Amino acid sequence: MSQESTSSPWKKPTTLVAGVGALGVVFGDIGTSPLYTFKTVLDLTGSHAPQTIFGVISLLIWTLIIVTTVKYAGFAMRIDNDGEGGILALMALLGVKRNKRPAIVAAGLFGAALIYGDGAITPAISVLSALEGLNIATPSLQPYVLPLTVVILLALFALQPMGTAKIGRAFGPIMAAWFLIMAVLGVWGIVRHPGILWALNPYYALSYLVHGGSGAFLVLGGVFLCVTGAEALYADMGHFGAGPIKLAWSALVFPSLVLNYAGQGAIVLEGAPTQGNIFYRLCPPSLTLPLIILSTIATIIASQAIITGAFSMTRQAIQLGWMPRLRIRQTSKEGYGQIYVGAVNWILMLVTIGLALGFRKSDNLAGAYGIAVSATMLMTTALLFIAMREIWKWNLAASGAVAGVFFVVDAAFFSSNMMKLLEGGYVPLLLAALVYLIMFVWHKGIKAVANRLGENPVPIDAFISDITESKVARVPGTAVFLTRARATTPPVMIWYVKHSHALHERVLAVTLDVASTPYIAAKSRLVMAELAPNFWSITASYGFMQKPDLPSLMSQIATGGCPIDTHELTYFTGMEKIVPRVDGRGLPHWMVSLFGVLLRNSTRLTDYLQVPPSQVVDIGRQVSI
Repeated sequence: MSQESTSSPWKKPTTLVAGVGALGVVFGDIGTSPLYTFKTVLDLTGSHAPQTIFGVISLLIWTLIIVTTVKYAGFAMRIDNDGEGGILALMALLGVKRNKRPAIVAAGLFGAALIYGDGAITPAISVLSALEGLNIATPSLQPYVLPLTVVILLALFALQPMGTAKIGRAFGPIMAAWFLIMAVLGVWGIVRHPGILWALNPYYALSYLVHGGSGAFLVLGGVFLCVTGAEALYADMGHFGAGPIKLAWSALVFPSLVLNYAGQGAIVLEGAPTQGNIFYRLCPPSLTLPLIILSTIATIIASQAIITGAFSMTRQAIQLGWMPRLRIRQTSKEGYGQIYVGAVNWILMLVTIGLALGFRKSDNLAGAYGIAVSATMLMTTALLFIAMREIWKWNLAASGAVAGVFFVVDAAFFSSNMMKLLEGGYVPLLLAALVYLIMFVWHKGIKAVANRLGENPVPIDAFISDITESKVARVPGTAVFLTRARATTPPVMIWYVKHSHALHERVLAVTLDVASTPYIAAKSRLVMAELAPNFWSITASYGFMQKPDLPSLMSQIATGGCPIDTHELTYFTGMEKIVPRVDGRGLPHWMVSLFGVLLRNSTRLTDYLQVPPSQVVDIGRQVSI
């Protein structure tokens, strides 16, 4: 079967409307970074000298240009997996779709695992930094900043099961207002010291790096905070399209960020106090409280985008076979990305609130922030180099030159961030290592089970002949056996006949295949073959952005030439009990034990496939791996 892909089934709005929508999803993280980035960098420099301010602002502006505008908007977004972007989609394109390459798959998976670390830190640092404006507006409220942060984070995660379809419509306009106000505040600061505009010259950035010594290298870790969230431009490309995201970035987001950073630098040059959050020093005192409220709303939106992204990435990983099955609930018919994954939501909530309580201030969390994102960007650059060679067919010199520039920049930021390892940087790395371990063990375990069940396959003809000779009773109805075996008898069916001494009149052996493309057209989904009288082998292919629905699939099979009554189906699936092999050829015992735990706590396959429980028969079996 040709695994023909098709575009997402959800209709995309016009470029302008989609661009406004992207403001509330794609740019939440990077759009709230001015709340804490410049303050963090200034604390790292330990100097308010003009040459330092010019160097820092120049570094911030040119980091935005090189990393976000050139690397992601200019290069990465031109490489898509049938319209989908992000490191998992790129991994599927290069490591699975073209050839099975373990090194590429490992890089993509660890990059994805790192994003979970970012997803836990972003809500904590963003909401904390927004509410810290209260220290300026009303110093007496300072003791309540942390408790209020925890309350907001609790409410944010508690609302996730309800979905975000209705409030999501307002995200774009609110973020548009946020960026416009940031730009106005920046212009107000620039007017007070116009000389800051010289920082647009990259000379000041290079001069600071060259003459700043080891201190300048450490400052890069803080500078990098201005592009946390840049990966979202690529990851959300499939939802909004490349055009609307690029339009929103170039027309509003990038100019607003540049103006705001320049404005913050300008007021420091003019002599504004640097205690507390410098971002709020741009605002007239009478408007500080309304700005704090808007900032808090913006950080909540940014956090919502991160959480939704974690849900979507989890679904991709499950579909690609790299994560245990989790219960996924569609919260709205308005968009495929409107889903809820309870396990991910509550774990993220515990980690995020734990980080807020443990670090207490956004300045402290900045030490933990950046390592995960810079490592992900470094891996994305490595995959982009391969894509330039294999997809664009660039020669080695051209690919090496372009990717080499990105690699040097990413490596510098990653190395600088690694200096914060003991200051909290270990947190996202530990989270990523844990997620990667789960992915690795699950995939190894699933492959080991499949290989074990595939040993000593029984041909269909031999099985049919055997049950005929043994006079196995044939009972009315249709049995559906979910199996990984494609051309041989499903092991679960062999066990069922062995113990029940009966088999239904019609049998469907169904194999679900997840392609390395995001979507498979319904007309291209099925491959059906009648291998013996009333014995059908069916392979159904889905894209990694699609969730299989077995009852719907059965309806499609019934209209596609297979004579079944969808109301009389009985679904059979195996319930494996995992034990170690005793011949020494299996997986390490610790891996078998961990995989067994993951398997027992994963969602039942039939529940994941939305099969009515009244039509399911589970067959227990012991599998040694």
